[in-house]
Amino acid sequence: MNNQQKFIQNWIIWGIAAGFFTGLIYPLLIFVPLPEFVSLPLVAAFGPGLIISSVGLYYFLKIHRHTVTSQMAVLFNIIAGTLLSMMIIVQLAIRDKMPALSSFDTTDSIQAALRNLWLGLDNVQLGLDIAWDVYLVFGTFFFALNMVKHPRLGKIIGLSGMTIAALLFMMNLYTFPQPPGEAGLFDFGPITGLWYLTAGVCILFSLRWVKEQIRKTEV
Repeated sequence: MNNQQKFIQNWIIWGIAAGFFTGLIYPLLIFVPLPEFVSLPLVAAFGPGLIISSVGLYYFLKIHRHTVTSQMAVLFNIIAGTLLSMMIIVQLAIRDKMPALSSFDTTDSIQAALRNLWLGLDNVQLGLDIAWDVYLVFGTFFFALNMVKHPRLGKIIGLSGMTIAALLFMMNLYTFPQPPGEAGLFDFGPITGLWYLTAGVCILFSLRWVKEQIRKTEV
């Protein structure tokens, strides 16, 4: 195995590890009350984890077939991971400072001004929330498109991923500027995470196939 082939295999392994890491962080942050010194590093690592797992997925798909749409998918997901980190950091910064502002003794007019300030800042993080979802939608759709004819993933995973991405996109447009969950509708975000986790399991059980494909390129 030459350096390039080992490089590809290592990216796939790192991608699997990062995929399971982000797959575990998501429900943990939602359902388990964690102290800030634990939740803050996990939240900060979520975006980079998405990026690493997406690059690993790209190299896994590339072994079978190298396409423009798979390159588009990884680029979209890299941007999505970056926007996700921006959104989370902005959310934490806003929610950390606003309670302090509202605790001052103020007149009704100042309270109203503070409320408008809060609504404006809240719309910033809501916009970032929609923005990262949009890039994730396109990344997911094009990744899933490349899975339809993949020998280790196939039509079920590919078509289900394309469907989930389309539903996530439509729901975000329908409830804009609020995310679907905050608008009282079904949020396909967790379903998207579960889909990626399922694909990650399939890739984990395909590592022997990965090695066989890499060996074929040595001949």
